[in-house]
Amino acid sequence: MASRRRFFGVFVACLLLGTLVLFAAPFAPAQQATTAPVTAHPSEGTSSPEFLATADEVVRDMSQITGWGLVTPLKKSIRSREDIHAYILRQMDDEKDAQERYASARSAEAFGLIPKDFNLDSFLVELLTEQIAGLYDPKAHEFYIADWIPVDEQRMVMAHELTHALQDQHFNIEPWVRAARPNDDAEMAREAVLEGSAMAGMLEYELKGKGLQLKDLPEFDPSVFVGDLAETPILKKAPPFIKDSLMFPYFSGLTFSMGVLKSGGWPAFSSVFARPPANTQQILHPDLYFANRAPLPLKVDLPSAAPGQNWVLLEENSLGELGWKEVLKQFLDEPRAKAMAAEWDGDDYATFEEKISKRLMLGTRIRLADMVSAARFFKEYSEALEKKYPDRTDVSRRSNFLTFDSAQGSVFFRCSGRECITLEGGSSGLFLEWTAKLNWRLIPESPQAPTSKEIKTALSNTLAMDFDSIPGL
Repeated sequence: MASRRRFFGVFVACLLLGTLVLFAAPFAPAQQATTAPVTAHPSEGTSSPEFLATADEVVRDMSQITGWGLVTPLKKSIRSREDIHAYILRQMDDEKDAQERYASARSAEAFGLIPKDFNLDSFLVELLTEQIAGLYDPKAHEFYIADWIPVDEQRMVMAHELTHALQDQHFNIEPWVRAARPNDDAEMAREAVLEGSAMAGMLEYELKGKGLQLKDLPEFDPSVFVGDLAETPILKKAPPFIKDSLMFPYFSGLTFSMGVLKSGGWPAFSSVFARPPANTQQILHPDLYFANRAPLPLKVDLPSAAPGQNWVLLEENSLGELGWKEVLKQFLDEPRAKAMAAEWDGDDYATFEEKISKRLMLGTRIRLADMVSAARFFKEYSEALEKKYPDRTDVSRRSNFLTFDSAQGSVFFRCSGRECITLEGGSSGLFLEWTAKLNWRLIPESPQAPTSKEIKTALSNTLAMDFDSIPGL
């Protein structure tokens, strides 16, 4: 499906602009991308009687499987790699302008998810051109298939994409996904519904000839469909979070969709479109969705004048459970990152850039499931921050407070109750103002603005009690 798919929050707004057919290994082996000049606008595409007849047959099968009948005729065409490439470029500009894409890349850099000066736009275009085998464009209401896909493998691509076409005719999927904005984590969750259900439809199509249905199968690991995905030439170069973000809507979405099918078959998706999952946590843990459990909103809530006229706010949004898992996984092992992120109960972050120096400042606020989880988060994320800043100096720490200096500026990390905040690249004065606005226990005011060393000493002496009441700490 052609869409925005902003990775866990914001970073890769243009990452999944088309269906990447991540089941490529068993069904549609990925081809190595070729470099060729592309036109600014793709051609109208081609077709053939055989292609049209096959697509019509598959869409009838998918209507029978899903119960979503074809309401209006569907445009269908075969597209070249150059057409697909040009489509990706148009989608990037349509869904995010250059300034927004710059902000997303800088946020990814601030969290340590991509190297400094990594050309995210160029990499994503190259990656998607390599991966896309077919797509459904909800703006044009047209199904495209790549002309390099072997004829005997086109049916599986069609089954996935034509499920999107049927979804669109019944649920108007473009505005349905956009309605989650500005919460990017919620938007990613809706994308997972679309891609996961299309994966389910594709698998149902494959099982149909065997007289089986997905809802009747035992539990299975959706990653078995990944095959040799990670071995494709461009994807092997991708930062880990890009690989994970490519797979999340398809495979975590498939697990979620399996839960929906077991709860009431394909008709149950009508309820999901009427009450979409609120966040990626509900995709990762479908029981939370069915129990209608979602955290209350949380804002960074920096002082209104912060951080000053020399700074520009690039963006503010939520990482969600998926996003925090990816951030933690950059610096900790995956099992620890996964377990810690599962304690997520709401978050918000804000990324700023200094106008002249282009230096970054990142503020995050996260709420955990309980105080014990917050204490564990402090331990785990303290380790992550120390790995993120190996050049740190002037370190000061207590049971719920960590601060140090680095080449990128001062870093502050503090927890109180169920919440934790971080300020990377900010000043001690801003950190004090922020904790005061949050009504956290404050440091006694000094007649003069405190220095970095003074605030570290004061914090060390006064903030240690926040978690002392927790048994075992």
